[in-house]
Amino acid sequence: MQISHNMIESTANKQVRNLIQLIKKAKVRRETQTFVVEGIRMFREVPKERLVQTYVSESFLEKQENHEALKDIHYEVMTDKVFAAVSDTQTPQGILCVVRQKEYTLEDILRKEHPFLMILENLQDPGNLGTIFRTAEGAGVDGIIMSSDTVDIYNPKTVRSTMGSLYRMPFFYEKDLKGVVERIKEKKVSVYAAHLKGKHAYYLEDYRSGCAFLIGNEGNGLTDELAALADTYIRIPMEGQVESLNAAIAAAVLMYEVKRQRD
Repeated sequence: MQISHNMIESTANKQVRNLIQLIKKAKVRRETQTFVVEGIRMFREVPKERLVQTYVSESFLEKQENHEALKDIHYEVMTDKVFAAVSDTQTPQGILCVVRQKEYTLEDILRKEHPFLMILENLQDPGNLGTIFRTAEGAGVDGIIMSSDTVDIYNPKTVRSTMGSLYRMPFFYEKDLKGVVERIKEKKVSVYAAHLKGKHAYYLEDYRSGCAFLIGNEGNGLTDELAALADTYIRIPMEGQVESLNAAIAAAVLMYEVKRQRD
């Protein structure tokens, strides 16, 4: 363990002020190309080369079982009161760290012979986005492309809901989502949109070749402009009076059908 000698005892401390800004402001995260993760599980899964700084509370350090996690890690100690002021969670676990963001390109996620992609337009719920990332990793998705107006993946709530998949799932934000979809189609990747106009149930299509799925905003669905670029409209059959599923659930249904067909 490599410990700093001075305990941080005030929220006026410069490091504390910077952390709070990093947690609260997407602009600061973009400018510094870093983000904050909280909790022992998220800390353990951080790729070591991307770990910038680690902070622990007094209480966390008092527990012997936590010392192993801090082996060979430089960290700063905060009083419990200061840590609680910084933390974005109601019941802080006593450890948080600053992590370097990683950049990906379209070329990174199109490397495989039969790419499997998710394309998200204007999703606004952090929990939905995080859940899609986590499910995508489980289903074997190669990459996620998001419109620039989609909620920030580095939002603390989104980060938590990815359960670590954020570290491993290639993704990028794109201002010109239509342009990217057109480039993907040039690579012989079939583009599907879950849509009310879909004639075929999603499980009747063949997804063993390259495929990409368009998922739209929680309230409004896909814009007409983006939906028009889909090669095929598909539908998820519904019973009763339900018209549509939550965006993350719909995405999960589609992703796991691809996995089922490819396994």
